[in-house]
Amino acid sequence: MPADINRAFEAFVDGIDSWWPVQNSITRAPQARVTIEPRVGGRWYEESVDGEQCDWGKVLTWDPPHRLVLAWQLQTAIPGITGGGLCHGFWRFEPGMRTEVELRFTTLGPRRTKVDLEHRHLDRFVHPEHARSYLDNDGGWPELLDRYTRAATTL
Repeated sequence: MPADINRAFEAFVDGIDSWWPVQNSITRAPQARVTIEPRVGGRWYEESVDGEQCDWGKVLTWDPPHRLVLAWQLQTAIPGITGGGLCHGFWRFEPGMRTEVELRFTTLGPRRTKVDLEHRHLDRFVHPEHARSYLDNDGGWPELLDRYTRAATTL
């Protein structure tokens, strides 16, 4: 990514509102913001325009600007399969379920940073094949990382 390591980390955490797609939401009303609280144990959540807050997970490791590990506590909600409806989209918060999203930031040179993202423990989803397919395709991590990279280089 053509940004220094501090900017790359900051763009992911503080700038998430500028690149996270509003349609990737589990709130009933339109998404207003996404927040990652900057500390171990901090919440990772979204808030809708009407003030509804929906947790996505929490911060497991906070080591700016080198490493961030987030608990992803969103379970797939597939009608007729998980018993959950799609009124909140493909995902629903489930506090007892946890996968992990780890980001590692490595300086490659002046204003050049390598960002590695690993979403692990996908076998913990009720239907891991559905979750993996969603996360690996359009709308999933590839698109999110493209949006994040563009935002980090223009903010």
